[in-house]
Amino acid sequence: MGHATHDPIGSERRAWNAGRTVGAKRALKPPQVWAIRFWLDHEGRLRDRALFDLAIDSKLRGCDLVKVKIGDLVSGGRIRARAIVVQRKTKRPVQFELLDAARSSLQAWLERRGGTVDDYAFPSRVDHTTHLSTRQYARLVDEWVAAIGLRKEDYGTHSLRRTKASIIYKTTGNLRAVQILLGHTKIESTVRYLGVDVEDALTLAESTEV
Repeated sequence: MGHATHDPIGSERRAWNAGRTVGAKRALKPPQVWAIRFWLDHEGRLRDRALFDLAIDSKLRGCDLVKVKIGDLVSGGRIRARAIVVQRKTKRPVQFELLDAARSSLQAWLERRGGTVDDYAFPSRVDHTTHLSTRQYARLVDEWVAAIGLRKEDYGTHSLRRTKASIIYKTTGNLRAVQILLGHTKIESTVRYLGVDVEDALTLAESTEV
């Protein structure tokens, strides 16, 4: 529905994306990942380092990342090598690995954080019974990338989700594996997400046995 030219609402309303860079956010490169880790360690940001490492390894959407509970990450008092989370968007479980860097930072954070297996790993600072908001997570990502000299307009929470997936695809060419890791129901979604050539991607998928 449009607005008449004399309608003040129509003339004053700005588009939702006015002044913003629209399009897919860039994935981080390995040196940039380590630069952010170094900065977070230097600043003593224990929680943020654990959150960043989990975002990179889990490849979860922000809405799923902030809702991860301690019980999803811990077994027998130790950080799991692999974890499973049910995605809100697809209602399907997705499994992910937690490598040494993530296990170490998560262990350190959760020991300081305390709590039970039913508590959120990253609680809100306003209300500890609920989780960090997706909006606050997005603000943190802006701060992290800006801290190492990157334009925050070019990066966002999806940059962290895409980072490891992009590296795996570039290293192996295995599109099906990336599809599974991202929890996509259709391989076409993975093709669009990675921004790879469609014909090349489908050729790789057809030649990859599962």
